[in-house]
Amino acid sequence: MVRDVSFGQYFPGNSIIHKLDPRGKILMFIAYIVIIFCAFNYASLAITTAFIAFVLILTKIPFKFYLKSLKVIIFIVIFTSVLNLFYGAGEPLWQWWILKITWDGINRAVFVSVRITCLIIASSCLTFTTSPTELTDAIERLMKPLKAIHFPVHEVAMMMSLALRFIPTLLEETDKIMSAQKARGANTDSGNIIKRVKALVPILIPLFVSAFRRAYDIAMAMECRCYRGGAGRTRMKSIHMGARDTVSFIATALVIAGVIVCNIMIPAVV
Repeated sequence: MVRDVSFGQYFPGNSIIHKLDPRGKILMFIAYIVIIFCAFNYASLAITTAFIAFVLILTKIPFKFYLKSLKVIIFIVIFTSVLNLFYGAGEPLWQWWILKITWDGINRAVFVSVRITCLIIASSCLTFTTSPTELTDAIERLMKPLKAIHFPVHEVAMMMSLALRFIPTLLEETDKIMSAQKARGANTDSGNIIKRVKALVPILIPLFVSAFRRAYDIAMAMECRCYRGGAGRTRMKSIHMGARDTVSFIATALVIAGVIVCNIMIPAVV
């Protein structure tokens, strides 16, 4: 499963979403996070789901890569949905001992699963269509007002970008280490929990050593290139907002307005 994870990767393309200003994409992603958790009925939930599905189509990235991103959190989605299924109030539709299923529980389970799924897909759309360099520049521009209080904006943006960049690399490294340990006779799939945890030690230690070595190599490469932070640095590519970004902001605003109208006109179910 490790090699199937695609979250954090960047897929070069020529779609409309690829061409949007990265600052606008980050702002729209934050706005989408807010509205997906402000959808309190099925109409507003359908609007937010349709919106992210439309964006997914516009990215022109095969759907299988989004499914790979969901593989990591599928257990969390199922576990959270089951908990909410038995947590609802009201008249029980089915009951056994202290466990009961109600319409409220079913609604909560559906909303939680859809919200988490849409959130992961939205974050995947952002990372799939925005390169690490663009993310760094966008985050730095958005946090620029914090420089007034001497906040290390460029350094924080660089660390966030590097963290996103090396997620696929570390996952690939983990897969290689696991394959090497299995070739030496290690068994991580059987036994009780204590045995499985002990079996992970020969995997985690080389992974940490590899991560620290990679971090040291990056630091040395930046030192050799005379990297001194954001002071006086110029950019090879400047980012500018255009007509596409204006249209995307309007579309996001319409989705927000639709969710607000649905919440006002239709009773909440969660």
